[in-house]
Amino acid sequence: MSTSPLGTVLVTGGAGFIGSAISQKLADSSDRWVVIDNLHPQVHPSQERPKELHSAAELVVGDVTDPSLWDSVLAAAKPDTIIHLAAETGTAQSLHEATRHAEVNVVGTTVMLDALGRAGQVPPHFVLSSSRAIYGEGEWLNEEGTKLSPGQRSHAQFERAEWDFPTAVPLPSSVASTTPAPTSVYGATKLAQEFILSAWASAHDSHVTVLRLQNVYGPGQSLINSYTGIVTLFSQIARRGESIPIYEDGRITRDFVFIDDIAEAFKAVVLAGPSGPLSRFDVGSGVGTTIMDLASDIARYHGAPDPHITGAYRDGDVRHAECSIEATLRSLDWAPAWSVERGIASLQQWIAAQD
Repeated sequence: MSTSPLGTVLVTGGAGFIGSAISQKLADSSDRWVVIDNLHPQVHPSQERPKELHSAAELVVGDVTDPSLWDSVLAAAKPDTIIHLAAETGTAQSLHEATRHAEVNVVGTTVMLDALGRAGQVPPHFVLSSSRAIYGEGEWLNEEGTKLSPGQRSHAQFERAEWDFPTAVPLPSSVASTTPAPTSVYGATKLAQEFILSAWASAHDSHVTVLRLQNVYGPGQSLINSYTGIVTLFSQIARRGESIPIYEDGRITRDFVFIDDIAEAFKAVVLAGPSGPLSRFDVGSGVGTTIMDLASDIARYHGAPDPHITGAYRDGDVRHAECSIEATLRSLDWAPAWSVERGIASLQQWIAAQD
């Protein structure tokens, strides 16, 4: 019988950057905090338990695509809440390793659900870490004041250095108004996760809360994974006294949200419990920052040379990605507390301490 408000919590991918931060906020509030993680070398080069993971966490090293692993875990634990973080996350990498992303993100989710069925278990609450990538380019506003969904920028546009969509300005994405239209395999698999989980949960009278996360950064993020974490990548370049290279014209926009704010959002959702069969929330800072402004702030911190425009580009990359968090603020006991400037400084201090 549960003795805590949370009972047993199972976290897939729970030894990663976000999972470890959530564990520090919530593990003490659960009867058991069970983590499944394969300690992928792209994130965990030493293959050792990360020190950022809460000491109370029961770490099970294994792959979410392995049915026998799930059978073993569910025989030993009956989760009241499943926080589903396990995913391959490289947006650009997914275009060249689509099978890997689909296997982990899509098949890994269905393997989990099949195992729950075999065990006769229906967790009351799933919390899914989704992504701003599900929106793709989102919606733009043209000169006539009409909204349009421009879709993916073409290779020909990139070759012409036509970075924006002519005579239109981007709008912040919103669960309530922006139709998902992913421009990467990664984004497509995250949207598939949302549909798969909600379909299964609806059929079993369970509940799903989806958090569509913007660009997460901060202490604890992998310093070796070149496919994620542009803030850590820029930080390491500037620390070496080098000029940070900037793609396109430097005006790519992202919503950078600090890891502590993300962990607090998960805490708010888990402690509150489900608010309905399916709830979706945008989680970010609510502020768009250009890549040039980000790089310039990091360069100034280290006294490095000014960033430089390369004109390079990545096929499938989104031009503008930021979100409106007004609905999230109204619905959750949560608000972002970290500015980009404060977060960047904290990250630089953490990186320096890793030497």
